Amino acid sequence: MKNKILLFLLISAGLVACADQTADSGAAEATEADAAEAAEKMYTLTPFAASTEYADATMESMTFENGNFSFGFSNYELGIQTPDAGVKMCANSDKGQHIHLIVNTQPYAAKYTAEFPYEVEDGEHYILAFLSRSYHESIKNGKAHTAQKVTISDNSITEETTVTDPMLFYSRPKGNYVGQANTEKVMLDFFLANTTLGDDYQVKVQINDETHMVDTWQPYYIEGLGMGEHLITLTLVDAEGNRVDTPLNPVSRKFSLMPDPAEEAM
Repeated sequence: MKNKILLFLLISAGLVACADQTADSGAAEATEADAAEAAEKMYTLTPFAASTEYADATMESMTFENGNFSFGFSNYELGIQTPDAGVKMCANSDKGQHIHLIVNTQPYAAKYTAEFPYEVEDGEHYILAFLSRSYHESIKNGKAHTAQKVTISDNSITEETTVTDPMLFYSRPKGNYVGQANTEKVMLDFFLANTTLGDDYQVKVQINDETHMVDTWQPYYIEGLGMGEHLITLTLVDAEGNRVDTPLNPVSRKFSLMPDPAEEAM
């Protein structure tokens, strides 16, 4: 009987050891797979360090009449440099802080005054406007934007409802980036309305043909981009990775990186 008990204990210990080795092996293989996948990626996404906060900045109103937008806001100043602009190591506007105006999936228009003329075609449109730092990072405090579904007729808003659907709007990168200082690190920034990221939603970021998943709403540095034209597609997805059935989803944008001829001549 004692021999049988001893044999049982030895077999049990062996099975536990095998199970531990299998678990360790599985964890090691998963770690190696993650490392291999990371090593294969051409581009990296690195979160921004915390930026100058504007917790009290508020966008209070938006009107569009006779081809002119007018915005009301408080606790924010347009046309000045954001204090930490010099350390952000990304493209910065020498005109200072501004408003990003986005109509549907069009590239944003940067506006440095609260009132300005603008053309919007007749019809139904989604309009997002948010306060932006001088280096184009959006203020994400929940109060510094407006998102509206509007009907435009004769260069005026005739109907307007606040957007309540979860929506994703593309902001940066945009246009052309010239010179080493502007092309080594390119800021990715997008805007979310009526949702946040985490367990329920993520953003699928496709940089050319490479996919990255983002589960935190913040700006990111994109590194590893070469000179030339690039394509980014942003898709709001659910916890299973499926595209969320919501307006303007996904959204794509092309942008270009260019050498500075003056730098090349040095």
